[in-house]
Amino acid sequence: MLFEFIAAIAVGLGAAGVVLILRKLIAKKVPAWLAPACAGLAMISFMVYMEYSWADRTIQRLPEGVVVVDSSQESSWYRPWTYIKPLTLRLVTIDTRRNRRNATRPDQVMTTVSLLGRWMPIREIPVVYDCQQALRADLSEAVTFGDQGDLQGARWRQLEPDNLGLQASCSA
Repeated sequence: MLFEFIAAIAVGLGAAGVVLILRKLIAKKVPAWLAPACAGLAMISFMVYMEYSWADRTIQRLPEGVVVVDSSQESSWYRPWTYIKPLTLRLVTIDTRRNRRNATRPDQVMTTVSLLGRWMPIREIPVVYDCQQALRADLSEAVTFGDQGDLQGARWRQLEPDNLGLQASCSA
């Protein structure tokens, strides 16, 4: 966040500098108010670009085996351009590199769901998917494993068979 703020200031100063150089070269035929106006416009444009490119930049940096299964777009009044094209500010990923199967429960996969948010720390949730019945259970302190590998105290949620998280976990 700090680096983006510093970069926005640098972009604004650069835009104002270009206008001031033009003003010197054209013998002051460029109005004086154009320098701060261009600086402000450049800073806003830079920040809009950074907001809109966040999701793509984040997805490109994900390691192989981490699959994006959902995203959340939103619009807000203080960003009026988001009513034209909403911003992606949250991503949900499955880390298939962490998939674990129990030999006694081969239809169940234990994996990690990661919640990525703009300006938010990454939150990881251990989950178990039942590939046969299209179910998901989040692992919490209340959930324990029985002698046969069955989950005790888990709240199973029914999923659609085409759920991307279920597909990504079960196919890996």
